[in-house]
This record gives sequence, C-alpha cells and structure tokens, in this order.
Amino acid sequence: MSNFPLSKRLTAEALGTAVLLATVVGSGIMGENLAKGNDAIALLGNALATGAILVVLILGLGPLSGAHFNPAVTLVFWLRREIRGSHALAYVAVQLLGAVAGVLLAHTMFDLATLQVSKNTRSGPGQWLSETVATFGLLMAILTALRWHARAVPFVVGLYITAGYWFTASTSFANPAVTMARSFTDTFSGIAPMQMLAFVFAQLIGAVLTVPVFGWLLATDKGREAKQDGVDDLSQSELRDPS
Repeated sequence: MSNFPLSKRLTAEALGTAVLLATVVGSGIMGENLAKGNDAIALLGNALATGAILVVLILGLGPLSGAHFNPAVTLVFWLRREIRGSHALAYVAVQLLGAVAGVLLAHTMFDLATLQVSKNTRSGPGQWLSETVATFGLLMAILTALRWHARAVPFVVGLYITAGYWFTASTSFANPAVTMARSFTDTFSGIAPMQMLAFVFAQLIGAVLTVPVFGWLLATDKGREAKQDGVDDLSQSELRDPS
C-alpha cells in the first residue's frame, strides 16, 4: 500500500473514478452522436476510450492510491489483508462520489440535463453471468499481473476492459461504482436503476471468488522451493567437485 497520507490517496481515488466515468459516459455520448445509429461503432469508440483512460489513470495515480477506482478491487485487497478496513470503507465512499461526479461532468460537457435517470434496460441471466465473469476476469488480470509483471498492470487492465466490452453480453461494467453512477445517465452507457443492484451483486460474487482461487494458485510453495534450493546447491557442489 502507498505511503502517501490517506487524504492524498482518497483524493486520487475520487479524481480517478470521476475521470473514468466522465470518459465512459462522455465517449458513449460522442460515439452515439457520431455513429448515427450504428451501435457497433458507438461501442467500439466507447471501449477504446475507456481502455485508454484506464492506462493513463493507473500510470498517473497508481503510485498515490493503488488506482483501485472500483469497490470490487478494494474489497478483494481488503479480503487479502492488503488494506485496512477503515481505509477500504473510505476508498469505496470516495469512489462512489467520484463516479457520480464524473457522470454529471460528462452531461455538462455535452450540454445535456445534468440530473438524469437511465431507462436503458440491461437484465437477464446472461447479463448477470456476464458481470460475474467480467469482474472475476478483471481481478484475475490484476492479481496475476501484480504477481508476475507488476509494471504492466496499467496496460493489462486497459486491454482487459477493452476486450470485456466485446466478449461479455453486458459490455463488462465490472465495477459497482461505475454501475451505480451509470444509472444516473439516460444515454448510451446507462443502466436502469432497478437493474443496477443485480449487476452489483453479480460483480461482488465474481470479485470474491478470485480470493480463494488466486490465493491458492499464486501461493508460493515454500517446501518445494526449499527442496529445489537444496537440489540446486547440490548441483553446484557437484560442478565444483565432480569426484
């Protein structure tokens, strides 16, 4: 966890989540305006912009706060005992506030009504399963990249979300703060408030599942390492004294 004061970490989380949502909603509005009814083109623009801004935000704000921007990510790091409970609650609070602020900012930039309620229907077993898969995959990407290629995390996350827009039926929200905030926009990227909670529940299931799975998969086998070290030492000894 970052050594920066909590106030700076919370500001980074709020700011990053706000910019993320401004990008998600703003690029959705721009894509829909320019695509003239071609949803595939609008979704492509939305996906590319979201993936790109995630790389920028994680590179820039990651050293400050860890660049969670997502209550599901914060939950997993709390379950892994990598963030205090009180700090995790504060992270989630500012993520939610930042997410709503980002949506309102996007509306203002495009001269739309600032306060909106989405009528965009996103529901059904396939959509819920998609959110479980999307969130599990996002945390898989983060945890495995941190374990093997920590410097690549910003690019891994950006690429995963870009892909997630296309391989999941739900277009990969994979973030409770994003989901909640998108219920406040009646634009391309919105989700009706009555359907928001099912998405969030599915996301939390996907996130929690990663804790035991990757806790086991990425665990270091101390016994095996010690045994291998002994074999390596013996081999080196034999090389020095083959008799």
